[in-house]
Amino acid sequence: MNNNGKIISSNGTEMFSPPSNTLLPTRDAGKVPVLDVRGLGIDFGGLRAVDDFTITVGPTEIAGLIGPNGAGKTTVFNLLTNVYKPTRGAILLDGKSTSGKTVDQVNKMGIARTFQNIRLFNKMTVLDNVRVGLHNHTDCNFAESFLRLPAYFKAERKSSEKAMELLSIFDMENEAYTLAGNLPYGAQRRLEIIRALATSPKLLLLDEPAAGMNPSETAALMESIRKIRDTFHIAILLIEHDMNLVMNVCEGIAVLNFGKIIAKGSPEQIKSNEAVIEAYLGHHDEEEE
Repeated sequence: MNNNGKIISSNGTEMFSPPSNTLLPTRDAGKVPVLDVRGLGIDFGGLRAVDDFTITVGPTEIAGLIGPNGAGKTTVFNLLTNVYKPTRGAILLDGKSTSGKTVDQVNKMGIARTFQNIRLFNKMTVLDNVRVGLHNHTDCNFAESFLRLPAYFKAERKSSEKAMELLSIFDMENEAYTLAGNLPYGAQRRLEIIRALATSPKLLLLDEPAAGMNPSETAALMESIRKIRDTFHIAILLIEHDMNLVMNVCEGIAVLNFGKIIAKGSPEQIKSNEAVIEAYLGHHDEEEE
């Protein structure tokens, strides 16, 4: 450890030691966090949109980021993916800084995301939407693709097989040749997640995945989130307003209000935190009429 509290690993990678109040699942104890964010902030003109955002996510943790509308949650996701460049602070992904990286480079490092408003290629098939997510893993170069050399057809076949494999994990292989825009809402949400998984992320960011879902679709989503963690052995950080989903699937939760974290803890700790109740969860009347 150097004088700034940073740890230099044996291969020269610079990383931070986890803060003392970090809550990681037992299975992730002693492992380098997949996400280590310290003092992150961004200003838009005179507005301090996010300030001193600090969070640690274990390699296989399901974590939640909650808070009122306008608290800065999606802005945090835009910072983590370098859509926005932070004014201050540091982001380490698997011990490596994302500073100066493009959005595409951050994705290749291991962060994938979905969006609050579904972003699919509606005129393309379900299969081709997933294949788009596999573009980082194509084994042929531009010349081989342009000239339609054997390597191109081999890569295309391999891509289709991998896409079908991902679809089958979520029981969507029968929809492979359906246009994405013709899928029911819940299936479109699943497809967007599958496409993100196709990039082979270490950390999956889900921005309000249950938005617009009915209770049965939300229950299925809850199982899908656990299945993703257990099948792919990756971390998930989700923004969500559905407290039933958050409290039942997340292992650690951070609460954001006016761009600052006001509480961190387990679901049980968050539910009983007075600051969180005041700012977000709301008071429950002790007596019913």
